[in-house]
Amino acid sequence: MKKFIGLALAIGSLTSLQGALANQSTDTSKTTQINEKFVQMQVQQNTTIGKAIKSIVGHYPQQAGSIVGTALDLYPDKYKEIIHSAISAQPALAHEVVSIAIEKGISSCTSIVETAINADPSYIDFVVTAAAHSTPEELKDIVRIAVITEPDSADYIVQSLAKEHPNKIVDIIQSAIGAVPLVGEYAVEALLAIFPNDAEIVITTAVQESKAQQENLDKIIQAGKNSGVSSEDLGKYAINGGATTEEISQILNK
Repeated sequence: MKKFIGLALAIGSLTSLQGALANQSTDTSKTTQINEKFVQMQVQQNTTIGKAIKSIVGHYPQQAGSIVGTALDLYPDKYKEIIHSAISAQPALAHEVVSIAIEKGISSCTSIVETAINADPSYIDFVVTAAAHSTPEELKDIVRIAVITEPDSADYIVQSLAKEHPNKIVDIIQSAIGAVPLVGEYAVEALLAIFPNDAEIVITTAVQESKAQQENLDKIIQAGKNSGVSSEDLGKYAINGGATTEEISQILNK
């Protein structure tokens, strides 16, 4: 009987919520109050905010943004659980959830990005582009934490961010390789696939970041070669990045 009453109340609250969102004349404060009551009721029924968010977002994705925003206001110390649960339930909402969380200012941008990536790495491009759009001044840190959290997706990370911020290619390469040196070859391949005319800046910057590690330097040069950059240009760009003539000759003659 208690479960039936609880379900009836939940449905009633959701109906009110949907009506408030549909009625453009409803003021923001009233909608917020309805959201708060609904979220609090769901938390009581599901025992944790994470389970409540996963249940709500899973059943009513069209209200997800509003509900997540309310949940973050009510339980800011539970932001990781809220973000993780929302994205796990509806991965396609990753961009919206990250944008809302950053706008709320409930934690650092990097912490929000890390939490969102861990919830569903397959939507990492949505996560990093949302974060960079909301806080472009933190682009370097966004690249760094994203590559550290999911190094296997480094190519998607640098490519998606470079598309949105083409004038920041140098910063993106430096941050990615600086965080995880092994991703250099993948970053080069990903960037040359969409910016073939920027081979000089891509190769030169990647070499500058990797010249102290011969194996990584080798892979970066090979990645450039495989992407269609001529041996002559590769040598010139790599030398500009700090590599020696001997190093380039050995790599290209393998």
